[in-house]
Amino acid sequence: MVSRTFFDYAARDIEIRSDLAEYFNVYWRQLSAAGTWFTASERIAIAAESRAAFDCALCLRRKNALSPNSIAGTHTAVTDLPPVMVEAIHKVVTDQARITESFVTELRENGLSEAAYVELVGITVTVFSIDEFHRAMGLPLEALPEPSDTLPPSRYSPPQAMHGTGFVAMLPSDGAVGHEEDLWSNKTANVHRALSLVPNAVREWVAVMKAQYMSMTDIATMQQEFDRSLSRAQMEIVAARVSSYNDCFY
Repeated sequence: MVSRTFFDYAARDIEIRSDLAEYFNVYWRQLSAAGTWFTASERIAIAAESRAAFDCALCLRRKNALSPNSIAGTHTAVTDLPPVMVEAIHKVVTDQARITESFVTELRENGLSEAAYVELVGITVTVFSIDEFHRAMGLPLEALPEPSDTLPPSRYSPPQAMHGTGFVAMLPSDGAVGHEEDLWSNKTANVHRALSLVPNAVREWVAVMKAQYMSMTDIATMQQEFDRSLSRAQMEIVAARVSSYNDCFY
């Protein structure tokens, strides 16, 4: 079981909001447990592989190439995950702007199911968000947790998921009903729906996003007052600049 406390910012020579450590610890506990399509060990391995992507020589060559598919080679992996999973993780971290529908289709043809890809993306981007916070604050990356169970994945698939919007199936904007009724109220934006083929991936990502940015409700209502040092306008300026830097023009 995961008994130790991670993200002990109290010992650091910098003031960091306590809720960040709380939400990060919650996610680390979730990461250490079996998921929807991966075991606890596999989920932690995905997190470890996401950290290795920046040091991958093949990824660097592809990132600098006009056509990444023209560059053949083997990824510098630090886990024993299948090559198709390493390919997906490294692509999400290093060259996400050039992920295409054909890339996702090829992953599926090579053995990574659509739903498994969604969970993999959810883990990769959530761990990456936490890691980027540490890099920005000049802190070392937090040690990854040990597996807290040996349970099999639940393999739950929401029956209302459908294709037609993105590269993978997702819940319709008014489809947060039944077991998924907690995901959002009424309708929501595509960015909120993107991981909804794996509902727990949405729950985990949204909780971390709420701590690092704001809740989906506050985004929609243009809430101005937060328990933050920055105003809403200042937060949006920073968010827009970071999005632009990362080639995210949503």
